[in-house]
Amino acid sequence: MKKQATSSNVPRRSKKIVVIMGATGCGKSKLSIDLATHFFPSIEVINSDKIQVYNGLDITTNKISMTERCGIHHHLLGEFKPTESHPEFSPSDFRSAGDFRINEIVNRGKIPFIVGGSNSFIYALLVKRFDSGFDIFESLNPVINELRYQCCFIWVDAIAPVLNQYLDKRVDEMLDSEMFEELKEYFEKEGFSDSSSDGIRKAIGVPEFEKYFKGKISYEEAAMEIKENTRVLAERQVKKIMRLKEGGWNIQRVDATATLTAKMGSEKMAGGENPARKIWEEQVLEPSAKIVKQFLLE
Repeated sequence: MKKQATSSNVPRRSKKIVVIMGATGCGKSKLSIDLATHFFPSIEVINSDKIQVYNGLDITTNKISMTERCGIHHHLLGEFKPTESHPEFSPSDFRSAGDFRINEIVNRGKIPFIVGGSNSFIYALLVKRFDSGFDIFESLNPVINELRYQCCFIWVDAIAPVLNQYLDKRVDEMLDSEMFEELKEYFEKEGFSDSSSDGIRKAIGVPEFEKYFKGKISYEEAAMEIKENTRVLAERQVKKIMRLKEGGWNIQRVDATATLTAKMGSEKMAGGENPARKIWEEQVLEPSAKIVKQFLLE
């Protein structure tokens, strides 16, 4: 990663940034790309997923592909390569690196979009006073709502039963899209580990299939564990967003439930089009665009 600098021509508090939050699978990356291609061409995205920041395992970590990015510049996505002296990318690292990238983007006259599901990273980046010594999501300490930028928060959400069903389907699709082969190649190259605490080894799919390749569980059991752990992750992410919202952050929710339901259905519109796209535009994309437009005009 490039050396971090701190200079900027724009005072920090006058910088406007958009933050797209939500549980895994709700469509955060898709929303950022759609907003860029339909409404705000000056967007640049800063990834705030703490697993996707690591280099490698693109399918397992569900990184947005180059084709799907539609030419939109993405920062801190697959950039970090752990070393012996720096094995993990911490919230403090993200605070420093994210601030540097925001400076770069704003100085180019563009709009930074922070996109990802790691709320500990988002919190570390945005609050004026950050203490890495404790996790506000695991403590009774109050949420700091004094932020060092002007922020617009959009929460892409879906009701749990529908999201869980969709996440199960997505895991099956990932396994059908060479996730298994990617993990097999990873373990052949990197070997096994006595600890899953190092960087990308925390990614859902890695510890589960490590047990499979060691002969401890079956393929079906590994797949079921991935689904269960993905659902647990989504629930944890939603609880953290609610903690921030209840702590005073002005987070505006858009509902992707109907979109996910339509994506799982087989019903087609006239012409063979799945209704999910139209529902997405009406219930998620257009309301989000209005929120962002109002924020940028303030």
